[in-house]
Amino acid sequence: MARLIQGRIIVASHNEGKLAEMRELLEPYGIEAVSAGALGLVEPDETGTTFIANAKIKAEAATAATGLPAFADDSGLCVDALGGQPGILSARWAKEAGSFTLAMDGIERRLAAINAEPPYGARFVSALALSRLGHETLTFVGTIEGTLTFPPRGKLGFGYDPIFLPEGMTRSFGEISSIEKHGIPADGSRALSHRARAFQDFARACLRD
Repeated sequence: MARLIQGRIIVASHNEGKLAEMRELLEPYGIEAVSAGALGLVEPDETGTTFIANAKIKAEAATAATGLPAFADDSGLCVDALGGQPGILSARWAKEAGSFTLAMDGIERRLAAINAEPPYGARFVSALALSRLGHETLTFVGTIEGTLTFPPRGKLGFGYDPIFLPEGMTRSFGEISSIEKHGIPADGSRALSHRARAFQDFARACLRD
């Protein structure tokens, strides 16, 4: 069966951290990733109530505007003690706070306000959507369980990475290189990061010759 995507694809995001990760994941497959920002595309309103719904909104808007296949991610941090927040509002919390650093401080304050006790269970979720003209949009979801650590640790990654300890590890995502987070283990087991896990399923379905 011919692979579904070849050549050029739009990464429907204006987030530089996500763009870097997506390009890194797509590069081994010989796919040219062009950002929505580079094409001057307007960011659509993310009115969905789930990660999948918002990923589809972004991918489908980019395809509708250009006619090209588009690939979008919607992801976030879900904290158990906060009822799954910030969840799909993860980026909005950072924007309203003024930065991800201030948003991480805000999460720590919210946990203290409700007298939550560590370990603070949490997970990162990533939903990927592939949109193509004349075809149903395909979606893929990856998650990674873990706990939160304060104060933030490490300067690698982006977003809430410095406060997230993946299950079974003593380093935060802010202390783990992108190569380690995104690499597929030699035994074919699950990648470490939520985005890489979703991408792993996407690659199996869409990038195999």
